[in-house]
Amino acid sequence: MAMRDGAAATPERGLARALTAPGLVCIGLGGTIGAGIFVLTGTAAAHDAGPALVLSFVIGGLVSGLVGLCYAELAAMIPEAGSTYAYTRVSLGLLPAWLVGWDLVLEFAFAAATVAAGWSGYAQSLLADFGLHLPPSLAAAPGEGGMIDLPAAGIVLALTFLLTGGVRQAAGVNAALVALKVAIILAFVGLGAAFVKPDLWHPFVPANAGTFGSFGASGVVRGAAVVFFAFIGFETVSTAAGECRDPQADAPVGLIGSLVLSTLLYVAVAGVLTGLVPYRELDVPDPIAKAVDTIGYPGFALFVKVGALVGLTTSTLTALYGQGRIFYAMARDRLLPDAFARISPRSRVPAASQWMIGLFTAAIAGLVPIAVLGELVSIGTLLAFGLVCASVPILRRRQPDRPRPFRVPAADLVAGLGLLACAGLMVSLPPETWIRLTVWLVIGLAIFFGYGRRRVVERGD
Repeated sequence: MAMRDGAAATPERGLARALTAPGLVCIGLGGTIGAGIFVLTGTAAAHDAGPALVLSFVIGGLVSGLVGLCYAELAAMIPEAGSTYAYTRVSLGLLPAWLVGWDLVLEFAFAAATVAAGWSGYAQSLLADFGLHLPPSLAAAPGEGGMIDLPAAGIVLALTFLLTGGVRQAAGVNAALVALKVAIILAFVGLGAAFVKPDLWHPFVPANAGTFGSFGASGVVRGAAVVFFAFIGFETVSTAAGECRDPQADAPVGLIGSLVLSTLLYVAVAGVLTGLVPYRELDVPDPIAKAVDTIGYPGFALFVKVGALVGLTTSTLTALYGQGRIFYAMARDRLLPDAFARISPRSRVPAASQWMIGLFTAAIAGLVPIAVLGELVSIGTLLAFGLVCASVPILRRRQPDRPRPFRVPAADLVAGLGLLACAGLMVSLPPETWIRLTVWLVIGLAIFFGYGRRRVVERGD
């Protein structure tokens, strides 16, 4: 999150305009390179795609590229805190915007919880290397052999405290950690490539096990859907557009730049990982650490585990940051209590909003199994991305004269393909994930009609 000195404040909102294009790329890399590489690569390879996880990430990157172009146009045109919520409010109206905002709670908060659960796995692995072990009751969520995943909840609360101190402080920490984790990932790819066993890549696409999504071509698609939330980081870039010095120029660079770099790193890591460890043995919380152990360099294994902790820390940080800004934007429109829209005069951040989402996320991270969290985040992300694609052609028709510093080339085609691709990946997810999403949205509708809509009507909007 690099930024220039002398940051001004956003006049109409009170948020500090402090971020630049390099800072946005760091936010995107900070959010994107995390659980996708360090945690879900193993789960998706073991259950869904096998070595063809490489193709899953290529599919995810291509779909994200279509969506990213749409995000770039909207973020440059509507540089407000709130991301997809703000775009949907302008293009489709208040109720769809509320549903998207409620969906973004699922996306960002559950993403932070998922990454925190992965952080806990690596932290405990690192502690075990020094002979230290947490009591089982404090080391895992209910359903996974424990009562609470204390490290997962603890890292969420610690990062929430950092974020409430101000965007400048969080920016410096994020930029340093992003540089470190990218260096460690490149070291893993470089060293691991020398020990790859090509036989482990055969068959590259394992035969389907008899059900949709269990290997075969459908498994590659299911794998893309499962790991898709790994690309959430570039949406956080659009959420940060309201705090940019020059959002019209910086937002497109941050969005597209972070997406391209992240996809290349994901593909490289997936290829090396499945070439070091048989894919069926990768269903562990720390697959990169397991792969490094096969190389036989204990010192490097320690180095990679530290890198994983760094990577997962920045992913949790940026997801919490994004969700805090979503809550702020919804409260600003009176759909949530006014306290969440208040800006701290000291730190110039929405501190109440940040603490609310931090406490909620810490509870989820400590109590919900990681497998459930990952699929929920993916379907929430895909829904939000699909609505962003739909917003571009709608706004082109409704507001044709509005300035667009960045324009999507062949907008109808790109947005249409992005919308169809998001819908296709959503369909590939298990039925129980759809049920959870439906229940979540029904709860959101109840809150809207029972609370938010009444407050907006009272204000006369």
